[in-house]
Amino acid sequence: MQAQGKARTFAIGAAFGFVVGAFLVCAVVWQYGNVIGSRVASLQHPAKPPAAIDRWDDGTGDVHAPILERAAPPGPAVPPAVTATPAPTEETTVVSPATASHEELSGRGLTVPVEGVKPEQLVRTFDDRRSGSRVHEAIDILAPMGTPVKAVEEGSIARLFFSKAGGITIYQFDPTDKFCYYYAHLDRYEDGLKEGDRVRKGQIIGYVGTSGNAAKDTPHLHFAVFRLTAEKRWWEGTPIDPYAVLR
Repeated sequence: MQAQGKARTFAIGAAFGFVVGAFLVCAVVWQYGNVIGSRVASLQHPAKPPAAIDRWDDGTGDVHAPILERAAPPGPAVPPAVTATPAPTEETTVVSPATASHEELSGRGLTVPVEGVKPEQLVRTFDDRRSGSRVHEAIDILAPMGTPVKAVEEGSIARLFFSKAGGITIYQFDPTDKFCYYYAHLDRYEDGLKEGDRVRKGQIIGYVGTSGNAAKDTPHLHFAVFRLTAEKRWWEGTPIDPYAVLR
């Protein structure tokens, strides 16, 4: 009887142990199966990499439009640029070279180049038309044949010249070599006059005549003034109205 009880107790203990062991085995197998399954799944479906941070992400997790398309944040109002208005200045008067020459020569007190003729007797002929529609660009001073012709101011005799148009002529430079005085249609030069001579204002340098293309019954002095070029050539320059500087 006692032996039967021990045998029953052993049988129950063995059965319980078997059940517990089986449970533990099942638990281990299940856990191991999950691990294996996860690894297999990872091999078949690798984890998605974390999304790259957008270069316009401000760090708050919100992705914004590119900087060039974003409106600028509100800020203090900037007043529009104001263009400074220059202070008024005195009006500048532009003086032409001819006007400047007139003013300069008028201030020198040039003498009328024909003896006995007064400034108020002069007649303006600078703009008169001559043969071939050429402009006169000089003043004609009528006087009897042989009337002395005088230097309008001091200077030097640049050239004694004879031409078909001007006849017997004299080119005189002023003291500054900026202006040339031209005397034409002379009857003759003053005795002893030669190129390079220094002359005084009012000094006799020739005599009124009709040489060149002057009318033979109208003796007169053809007198011209021109501003010399930088080359100082006696035959060229800018014409200046003699009437304006002799009056």
